[in-house]
Amino acid sequence: MARVPAAVLNVLVRIRRSPRTLARHYRTRRPLPTLELVHQPHPWGRALGLITVVLLGAWLGLLIVGNVRTPVGPMNTTMTLRPSFTGGTKINVSPLGALQLDSHHAPVRLDVNVDQLDPVRSQALVDHPERLSGLQQEVAEDVGHGTLDLAVRSCVAVVAGATALGLAVYRRPRRALAAGGLALTLLAASGGTAYATWNPDSVLEPKFSGLLSSAPSLVGNARNIVTEFDVYQKELARLVTNVTKLYDVTSTLPVYAPDPTTIRVLHVSDIHLNPASWKIIASLVEQYQADVIVDTGDTMDHGTAAENGFLDPVEDLGAPYVWVRGNHDSRITQRYLEGLKNVHVLDDGRAETVAGLRFAGLGDPQFTPDRSEKSGAEESQEAAGARLAASLRDWTTAGKPVDVAMIHEPSAAREVDGSVPLVLSGHLHHQEMEVLRNGTRLRIEGSTGGSGLRAVEGKYPDPIEASILYFDRDTRRLQAWDEIKLGGLGLTTAEVSRHLPEENLPGAAPTPSPTPSPTPSPSPSTSPPLSRTPSPSAP
Repeated sequence: MARVPAAVLNVLVRIRRSPRTLARHYRTRRPLPTLELVHQPHPWGRALGLITVVLLGAWLGLLIVGNVRTPVGPMNTTMTLRPSFTGGTKINVSPLGALQLDSHHAPVRLDVNVDQLDPVRSQALVDHPERLSGLQQEVAEDVGHGTLDLAVRSCVAVVAGATALGLAVYRRPRRALAAGGLALTLLAASGGTAYATWNPDSVLEPKFSGLLSSAPSLVGNARNIVTEFDVYQKELARLVTNVTKLYDVTSTLPVYAPDPTTIRVLHVSDIHLNPASWKIIASLVEQYQADVIVDTGDTMDHGTAAENGFLDPVEDLGAPYVWVRGNHDSRITQRYLEGLKNVHVLDDGRAETVAGLRFAGLGDPQFTPDRSEKSGAEESQEAAGARLAASLRDWTTAGKPVDVAMIHEPSAAREVDGSVPLVLSGHLHHQEMEVLRNGTRLRIEGSTGGSGLRAVEGKYPDPIEASILYFDRDTRRLQAWDEIKLGGLGLTTAEVSRHLPEENLPGAAPTPSPTPSPTPSPSPSTSPPLSRTPSPSAP
């Protein structure tokens, strides 16, 4: 007997024959109806279809009914759950902008929209300021009730949406109920993941956008953030209080409140002849009450004498300017800056104390205005970093330890590991922060000039980046930093992200001081400069 082909075994053969059909066949001798081959769907295909129906139905349910309007303190808010690949919480404070918190990691995001300020409740706070002391507990209770209500409503919305769509697609109650059950299971798993990864300390490192990026006082000063460990309720209450004030005084945004225990350093780099950078730097100095500006080089593009007039606004930025040479800055540029008032040029390991911090720096040994690569450039950068590290050790031995080192190229900056608590650099046109092996923290700044004219070469303009570094005035150690990112050429976006060193996070053990290099250094002189190495000639 011949074997039935495998393809035939994968179909269901049905022969439709009724007594009437058979009678008609015998009377007319017509052929019987043709075999009807019905394809059986593959199990994986059925599963994929069911999951698609569940996800789409759950999303539609959340979109239609999955939100809760609830009062939070003096504000009326709308809380919503939305599908997301990254999770987190987004607080929209219209028309001021938004805050993003890395509060949890799950396929759902919590959106909180501040719809309006209730005039009765807000006026009560204005008339009775003593009620602000109880606002913390009120906000915590409001958020708790709103979240519980949102969880119940979201469950109903997800199950109802998936079940309704399943019934419309399959037209079978059993399959529709299966879709609803699967939706509830997925939502429960997402909720469990969010609960397991919940991070209340995420309010310590918010990301601001819109006009809120110019109001850093919403989250307080660096000293308060570091010392207040009961952060979530306190900072949330503070946020609500300040938003209330923002709505009450809509004409201006609050500036950063000066703190006598904190030294604020504005770090800029790689301006590349962008004239707009000076206005941005002056605005940041005023907004943050910066005590000193540090520039890690590449202020110029070609380093010619014709470009020197570009540097004149440095004298009027409102704070002392500490500068080291980059690979696009020439000795001509350096000499011109040395002649400007309020400017401190660091080179050959020279150290100066400015605004309570001791800085030392080294100019970039390379001069590459044509952006070409020279043979041996990497070794030269390493040698320069080693020379700076030797100078830093000399200053420590002399009893004048350096708090912050500056050198343009990150590969050179890595060579000072263990010789200084913090080293600043640039060159890469993007922001990074890294703790090196021996404890030194390396901060790489982005381009405060948006990469200059090169900003128009790509599809999207490069952002304008700068940072505010907060130092404790007593220990002169980094307490926190704000990463500032503005939209590039033709864009008007703004973002500010608050960050803390690991040792300042609640419950963390203090990080030990940088481990000095075991290599002994020679006895320092009264002013231990590095030996000069002639810069390679430009190609």
